[in-house]
Amino acid sequence: MNRSNASRGARSRRRFLQHAGAIGAGTLLGVPLRAVAADDVTLPIANGMRPVVAYPQKRPLIVVTSRPPQLETPFDVFDDGVVTPNDAFFVRYHLAGVPTTIDVDSYRITVKGKVATPLSLSVDDLKRMDAIEYYAVNQCSGNSRGFFEPRVAGGQLANGAMGNAKWRGVPLKAVLARAGIDASARQVTFNGLDTPVLPTTPDFVKALDVDHAMDGEVMIAYAMNGADLPMLNGYPVRLVVPGWYGTYWMKHLTEITAIEGTLSDFWMATAYRIPDNACACVPPGASPTKTVPINRFDVRSFTTNPRDGATVTANAPFTVRGIAFDGGFGIRHVDVSTDGGSTWREATLGADLGRFSFREWKTTASVPAGTHDIKVRAINAIGNSQPSEPLWNPAGYMRNVVETTRIRAA
Repeated sequence: MNRSNASRGARSRRRFLQHAGAIGAGTLLGVPLRAVAADDVTLPIANGMRPVVAYPQKRPLIVVTSRPPQLETPFDVFDDGVVTPNDAFFVRYHLAGVPTTIDVDSYRITVKGKVATPLSLSVDDLKRMDAIEYYAVNQCSGNSRGFFEPRVAGGQLANGAMGNAKWRGVPLKAVLARAGIDASARQVTFNGLDTPVLPTTPDFVKALDVDHAMDGEVMIAYAMNGADLPMLNGYPVRLVVPGWYGTYWMKHLTEITAIEGTLSDFWMATAYRIPDNACACVPPGASPTKTVPINRFDVRSFTTNPRDGATVTANAPFTVRGIAFDGGFGIRHVDVSTDGGSTWREATLGADLGRFSFREWKTTASVPAGTHDIKVRAINAIGNSQPSEPLWNPAGYMRNVVETTRIRAA
């Protein structure tokens, strides 16, 4: 095979797992997904011991479930920089029928329903359209669910079901405009290649209102941090909905359908719903009287260094740093306390990579000998911040409390 044919063959067929070795019992569709067993880690939540495993195209990540794969990013990664590397980016699937081989030359994204001209687009078709590019955080709705008290059902995640990447692709608006979306359309639905194993399991389909779908920011992405999407993050194309929770970020996107009404499937009408009030919360143990689909991120901020339990030198300067983000209004400033919230100082913000991105912050502190609680709170451009005490809802969504890191000075 000459070089041009070899290059075309490598491009046309992404053979996921072709070099994977089977370790342990974790398999999907008869294909081993556990490539290299690394170690175990104990997360700071109840029953927090988890295996750490290197899946194909991924460094060792924390395994929440293997069928379907849910992989959490080790929190140390977020101290390395505000852009999360592709091989460290978290993974969340809902259905166990995960694609393991995709022929990109035959791959199509269909656009149908209430449109004037149904479309069948290849990845190359998308790449010939005018591209957009921006940094945006993808965060699982249940990120940090393991910290909820009282405990709630669902994947018991610590703080690693989030990541920030530079996405490149085509505005969804441009694709819908090419199809000629009808004035009667109220929502646009999205489906991908992952499928249920049992016929009684509902297919994973999500929807956005037409106005949101046409805002020019929602993207059909084909690149992530300057490279193809990893298979486990949606190769060859996925939906990117900046500022909104990851449940809308459809992986392996294949179907876009404009509909007259509103989607009332399980994943919109039953799952991924929050209390319909300003705090998206209810008293612990209570049930909401009314709910709405989950939508925009709350404000969040984290200390990435020093880590919880670290020891620093008493009465000597040390750097405190971390990250903050919100649902797209942008971080205005970050306050840090080293005395448990009694006093606060404003941190210095790092480079602004855009309103949907992680924003780095840092400050210098010095504390006397003893144990100290570092607290961090972010305030966004419209004045929203984080509550001092955690809010609660029965699904374990949208945690955004002022986070605390305990250190020792000696």
